[in-house]
Amino acid sequence: MLLLHGVRADRREMTGRARFLWRLGYSVLWIDLPAHGESPAAHITYGINEARGVQAALDYLSREFPAEKIGVIGVSLGAASLVLSRPDPAPSAVVLESMFPTIREAVQDRLALHMRAFAAPLAPLLLWQLDWRLGISPDQLRPIASLPALHAPVLIAAGDADRHTTLPETMRLYAAASEPKELWIVQGAAHVDLHAFAPAAYESRVSGFLAKHMG
Repeated sequence: MLLLHGVRADRREMTGRARFLWRLGYSVLWIDLPAHGESPAAHITYGINEARGVQAALDYLSREFPAEKIGVIGVSLGAASLVLSRPDPAPSAVVLESMFPTIREAVQDRLALHMRAFAAPLAPLLLWQLDWRLGISPDQLRPIASLPALHAPVLIAAGDADRHTTLPETMRLYAAASEPKELWIVQGAAHVDLHAFAPAAYESRVSGFLAKHMG
């Protein structure tokens, strides 16, 4: 299992999940995405460079364990980075938690949460800075557009009170995903660590999904 943390966190965010998976008998690799933790990079790129880190980790696992199935759990930025990496071959099972569909919506949602009336005029300014500062177009950061090409069984999980990635956005992600797919809406959860929020329910749902597709 490869574990991928969220933005401005590091691999330690995934330690609870790693312990849970280890108890089930899985081997676990959890990494620092580029520009996070001990992984050096000049800037956070919201999925572009991070996707290259994900691909490097998947290449390593495929090379070192060619006979083993590989699963991935990604949270927010980690989930988007996996989808944007367009892994080939696809993992045997993927859990995507609290993933934004597009960077435009991610920026708008966060501004609306904190700035309210000022959100609409500020969003284009912040998105313009992606190209100016990082050389990235917002059109490159659309995980929902890459999701149909992720030909892997996928579990999409999100909180119904998440205002960083809203419930309608999560439903659009689920609709875009290819079969086989599952949806888990965590009642009462915002944009939080879903494993820490509801550990028993999380472990039951994720372990069942992995058992079905990882064996």
